[in-house]
Amino acid sequence: MRHARGYRRLNRTHEHRKALWANMAGSLIEHEQIKTTLPKAKELRPIIEKMITLAKRGDMHARRQAAAKLKEDQYVTKLFDILGPRYKDRQGGYVRVLKAGFRYGDMAPMAIIEFVDRDRDAKGAADKARIATEAEAADE
Repeated sequence: MRHARGYRRLNRTHEHRKALWANMAGSLIEHEQIKTTLPKAKELRPIIEKMITLAKRGDMHARRQAAAKLKEDQYVTKLFDILGPRYKDRQGGYVRVLKAGFRYGDMAPMAIIEFVDRDRDAKGAADKARIATEAEAADE
């Protein structure tokens, strides 16, 4: 019986899992949609939902709590300036997990995790902007 086994360990140490969730939550906040394995997506959902709830509060204590979980300040800024006000009137259920077949190499079940009312232009926008600035710098 699996009583009191509340989360998936994903064959990682606690520190590795903590870094994994910080990186995946940051990527989801930045791109608003990511593709990962199904168990990782299912474990990321409550973490990201709590982040959005902190962003809805919007006070300094919530901002510091979110900054403690995320790796970069740009993710905290987007979380509190864009995503928090976007889901202000929503009572939970900010992300969805969609099954996306199986990975070719090892047949791992894949999933797409995305925000419910996501900005479709956000995916890859930071990468496009970075490439454009690098191209401008190379031309000069």
